[in-house]
Amino acid sequence: MSKILFLTTSHRYDDDRIFHHQAKELMEQGNEVKICSLCADFQSVIDGIEIESYSVLDQSSGKKIEVFQKVINSFQPDCLIGSEPLAIIAAKKYSKGKKAGIIYDITEWYPSMRMVADFKFPLNIIHAVKFFLIQLYAGFLSTHFIFGEKTKQFPLAYFFPFKKKLFLPYFPDDKYVYQNIKPLNPDRIKLCYTGQFSEEKGIGNFFSVIEKLKDKKPDLNVSVLLIGGTRKERDQIYFENLLKIYQFKNLEIKKSTSFETFTENYSDADVCFDLRAVNFENHHCSPIKIYYYAGSGKPVIYTDLKATRNDVEVDQFGYLVNPKNSDLIANLILKYVENPGLYQKHAENARKLFEKKYNWKLISKNFVDFVHLALK
Repeated sequence: MSKILFLTTSHRYDDDRIFHHQAKELMEQGNEVKICSLCADFQSVIDGIEIESYSVLDQSSGKKIEVFQKVINSFQPDCLIGSEPLAIIAAKKYSKGKKAGIIYDITEWYPSMRMVADFKFPLNIIHAVKFFLIQLYAGFLSTHFIFGEKTKQFPLAYFFPFKKKLFLPYFPDDKYVYQNIKPLNPDRIKLCYTGQFSEEKGIGNFFSVIEKLKDKKPDLNVSVLLIGGTRKERDQIYFENLLKIYQFKNLEIKKSTSFETFTENYSDADVCFDLRAVNFENHHCSPIKIYYYAGSGKPVIYTDLKATRNDVEVDQFGYLVNPKNSDLIANLILKYVENPGLYQKHAENARKLFEKKYNWKLISKNFVDFVHLALK
């Protein structure tokens, strides 16, 4: 039995990728698994996985490293999997003495736009360079790389081409997906948006599409389902202004739910949307929720972004669009309304693609084998 420790600063201990997929898979294969997160205070054992989590995100980097190293030295892992540079840096000293493998699971664009958003020029440039160098240092310390998206292989795969690497997409396990393929009613349609209610994530574009759709077909009963919320004060102000402007009657807002019940909460929706802004970072971020929508049998309308276009066969169960072109998007929705057979085909294609290409069981063995490679 090998001992494997997950280290993460910004992800919760019950994160869908870390806990529900990677950690559970390794535990089921006979390994002893532990997760240490710095997001919340929690110590327990869940489904056979030990959790030791502390709420120290607002403290110094030195304190965070100290917490990580305390957990590392106590657990004495054979392999460490870190999700951020600080986690990898914290594992450096231990790995040298123990000869333990350090796997860097790169899922975030680093540095991301939000990391430098609060700095004005030229400080934003200086901090971006600093974060970039920290990323390179973490890459240097790592023994193996896991990339959640092919578009995020730069710069580490290029600076360290001889280190072993694995491409591991965000495909969900079918046990977390509630399938509900249903015929489209020609008189009514339910449109769904999940995630962060912010301008950058496209909630304004979504509302504009709904307004355009209602103008084009006033007799169509359009209901709207929002699942999520705002994170920052400016997002809350922006969202409240949207509600005042549009004043949709059939609008239902649900708070973010647990990961296990996420797909059940939009099961009665007809079409799912992601109309986020087109920018460099979004172009290189894989659309994680699209795999859940596909598994549920939901046609989608998504912003035409590079990562989405390259990673997912969206044309088989939906459309890629300019998120600002509300007229075109409204016409695509009407295309479904006027052609229920097309809608049914896309719904069935979504589920078929999930079963054949986009589910966790197809890639889980590759992940386990890669971790075992890092243990040698």
